[in-house]
Amino acid sequence: MSNVSELISSDINQYLKMHEHKSLLRFITCGSVDDGKSTLIGRLLFESKMLFEDQLAAVEADSRKFGTQGEELDLALLVDGLAAEREQGITIDVAYRFFSTDKRKFIVADTPGHEQYTRNMITGASTADAAIMMVDARKGLLPQTRRHSYLVSLLGIRHIVVAINKMDLVEYSEAAYNSIVQDYTELADHLGLENVTFIPMSAFKGENITEPSAKMPWYTGPALMDFLENAEVDEDAHLNAPFRMQVQWVNRPNLDFRGFTGTIASGKIRPGDRIRVQPSGHESTIARIVTMDGDLDEAIVGQSITLTTTDEIDISRGDVISTVAAPAEIADQFEVTVNWMHAEPLLPGRPYLMKIGTRTVTASITDIKYQVNVNTRQHMPAKTLELNDIGVCNISLDRAIAFDPYKQNRDMGSFILIDRLSNNTIGAGMINFALRRSHNIHMQPVDVDKSARTRIKGQKSAVLWFTGLSGSGKSSIANAVEKRLHAMGHHTYLLDGDNVRHGLNKDLGFTDADRVENIRRIAEVSKLMVDAGLIVLSAFISPFRAERDMARNMLQDNEFIEIHVDTPLAIAEERDVKGLYRKARAGELTNFTGIDSPYEIPESPELRIDTSNTQIEAAVEQIIAVLRERKILPQ
Repeated sequence: MSNVSELISSDINQYLKMHEHKSLLRFITCGSVDDGKSTLIGRLLFESKMLFEDQLAAVEADSRKFGTQGEELDLALLVDGLAAEREQGITIDVAYRFFSTDKRKFIVADTPGHEQYTRNMITGASTADAAIMMVDARKGLLPQTRRHSYLVSLLGIRHIVVAINKMDLVEYSEAAYNSIVQDYTELADHLGLENVTFIPMSAFKGENITEPSAKMPWYTGPALMDFLENAEVDEDAHLNAPFRMQVQWVNRPNLDFRGFTGTIASGKIRPGDRIRVQPSGHESTIARIVTMDGDLDEAIVGQSITLTTTDEIDISRGDVISTVAAPAEIADQFEVTVNWMHAEPLLPGRPYLMKIGTRTVTASITDIKYQVNVNTRQHMPAKTLELNDIGVCNISLDRAIAFDPYKQNRDMGSFILIDRLSNNTIGAGMINFALRRSHNIHMQPVDVDKSARTRIKGQKSAVLWFTGLSGSGKSSIANAVEKRLHAMGHHTYLLDGDNVRHGLNKDLGFTDADRVENIRRIAEVSKLMVDAGLIVLSAFISPFRAERDMARNMLQDNEFIEIHVDTPLAIAEERDVKGLYRKARAGELTNFTGIDSPYEIPESPELRIDTSNTQIEAAVEQIIAVLRERKILPQ
């Protein structure tokens, strides 16, 4: 299996060309702690003779340090960074290793086996063609074996190798092997895992790794490397799937050339094929397939290409090019499975960025249908998802996208969620299917629009969003502003936090999740009232920047005016008109903003009013001046 070839000395160019066109298999090692994942990877690297000289020197140095000898080195020292990373207090991530044989190239992801690092396992498995499930022959199936097997089934990995390791410690017992095969077969049947191969081995001794082991003559299946070299990769399966290419950029080096560049996610394409651009639905015909090495007569899955069309149609980054005969689906609402990867919980209603392929849209979880206990596969009710939780949710996007369900096309059905403020990746997910209502609900055109409604009222519509601590004076100032505007003959409506909780939001409490939903509903109502031509005054604590930004992004430029009623906590607590601070300090009121629930101060509001030194009438004058300056009110 060594990658050392006679061509290296006789015809290096031919060898390099052969190596360039080898197929690539991505696989992951998973299972419980100390089942031998890192030892196995070290063995594969050692046997493939792809270790660099400095790596070999490091292993030899470590072998001397720990008293090991010869080939029976602790090869895990080469690849297992878990202990060192934990000691240094840094992020434990996925370790990727690369090696090759004469037949194929490989990328292996080594992920921590600890339960708290589930997100790392999912990250490593997201692009894998195969999974090696390590099982200690002495211990059999452990909870983490079942956990990782569930995740493998969830991610749709096609090939599963159950590597029954440490057979040397059970005297290469066929009975021990058969017992584990029986137990895992029952688990695989329950999970719907179809392509499962069982291989008894000793990674430490090198038995059944590259060649059949003479110490287990009762086993007649393939050695591990034989299996890995011959397993079908996703590119093989995707070759006959419908054509999909996500546009990465529009290439226009001069006025005579306009091409659309991307990597083919599935299928094949030829000049003359009729294509559809999604989600716009524009159609055209492929004129050329352009590459750095010249035009192609055909391009297939995995190739990076530039397409030109016979017609000048609108194609942008993030669009999906499909064939007319088999286009992708289009929708803006889905059932998805989400793995939450952040310390702060997922909150339904909060806006996140969703990156699917080359397109980024705004998304929010509208409902968590259930959380999955990955140990028991039990469905449990949940209002939020915490770090490493997996949940099945409904998600809504701000625009329609082209997609395929994850089980049909992993590239077209997988996505990540990104925090809008920090730009950190906070979740990863898979599209299960489009919700039926996303196909059945359409915007109904109307003849009387916002401009007509505002024109007849003699004003421009907008939202004055008052935010601040309880007792800061938001409602008092908003009420005074509305009285002034009403006296001036303007059309207004005041939405007050307490008043709305008597009706529209009476089902909501004061947890973070309920606060998010509270503000989402108010933002939607405010948007409708702005469309009606009103000046809306919204007085809510609205403690989180993300929800205030969500409300702002629902409206057009100059329609959202954030007013931070900036009163120090000590003064707001001293006022305590409703007695809420006293109850919060006494522990009688939980999740109270400023005490045991955070308030995120606006970073750049349109107006900041400190009511510790500003009277209500002075605040009203400031706000009226801002409205006139922005031409919401006539001069």
